[in-house]
Amino acid sequence: MSKYSVSLQDMAEMFKALSNPHRLALFKRLMSCCEPGTRCRTDQEMRCCVGDLGQDVDIAPSTLSHHLKELNRAGLVRMQRNGKHVECWVEPDVVNRIGDFFNL
Repeated sequence: MSKYSVSLQDMAEMFKALSNPHRLALFKRLMSCCEPGTRCRTDQEMRCCVGDLGQDVDIAPSTLSHHLKELNRAGLVRMQRNGKHVECWVEPDVVNRIGDFFNL
């Protein structure tokens, strides 16, 4: 299997995860924590607590957790426990990979 086909498989997994409207909204919300193409002053500015994400969406906490796990599984979102809170964020290189895919 070539690197190109692995990359296509990775991209297909990302797009599959983003095909759900709730996951797409969550991803977009996380991207707005630090706009693509700009530099956040700190890594913390790019992060959002899962509880804060759940305030703006009309879904059950267990469903929110499922959607975030799917985004994480697809490599779109990173998650880290910080005490009682779970922080999540989109790494800038993920956004760059998606952009590069369309700029072929």
